Amino acid sequence: MSDPESEYYFEPGRSMARRVHGERSVGLLYGQRALLIGALEPLTYTGTMLSTAAGEHPFARLAHTAKVQEAVFLGTRAEADKALASVHRLHERINGKLPEEVGSHPAGSAYSAFDPELMLWTLAVIADSGRALYEAMVRPLNPRQREALWQDYIRFGELFGLPRSEVPGSYREFSAWWEDKLASPDLHATPHASEVAPLVAFRQPVPLPARLNLEAQNLIIKGTLPPRVREIFGIRWTAAHQASFRSATAAHRHAHPMLPRRLRRGRNDFFFDAVAEAEKRRGGTATPSIAA
Repeated sequence: MSDPESEYYFEPGRSMARRVHGERSVGLLYGQRALLIGALEPLTYTGTMLSTAAGEHPFARLAHTAKVQEAVFLGTRAEADKALASVHRLHERINGKLPEEVGSHPAGSAYSAFDPELMLWTLAVIADSGRALYEAMVRPLNPRQREALWQDYIRFGELFGLPRSEVPGSYREFSAWWEDKLASPDLHATPHASEVAPLVAFRQPVPLPARLNLEAQNLIIKGTLPPRVREIFGIRWTAAHQASFRSATAAHRHAHPMLPRRLRRGRNDFFFDAVAEAEKRRGGTATPSIAA
């Protein structure tokens, strides 16, 4: 728990979430992984897609979400509060009923951005993705560090309105809950999610010189995905892919301590803005419509 007198919700030098999300490599990759896994909760996904005004600009939406989360994890309380208020206003629009059946949810099922169960799912995909990318790209966390990180994520959820009472109280409890969710038959990709989620996760509009780097990033994201998630989305993953993933992440972990701090740590606004601007210049991104 952060000091109520602190300038930050997640204090420099003390917060595990700040340590994890302050790594540029984590900040650049975990959002795509979280989006892909998050799309497998069809009620959350469909409700959000029905309510968003960013249908033709999914990369701008992803970039905005990433900037908000970095503002909360890494910014001052004043900056975080401004971002949180903006998100709250957006979330007020996400409520309604499904026009048709999606996965195990029948037509007429209610959805809301403030539903604690759906909020927990959203928090979970962020939490698991932040941890997974940090351990792949920087260093493994010991049990004490994983627990401290989870407690920070509980605080993060509270800031968005998720009651602490609705969240697993320890990392061990969360891990068991998460494994059950990943094994659940309710995990499902709608036709819309099957097309759009991989598009946004893996085909960011980057300049030609950055395409090779994008392929390397995509390999790392895919390598950290739970096998069932790769299976549902039909993401091909062979022994050769696994070997390349292990080699790439080991090389990054080895080089990490030798990189200048300004390259290793900090916010990624420049990169997020570049992706959003590239999408804007090309006139948006063609995506399928979703039934309203």
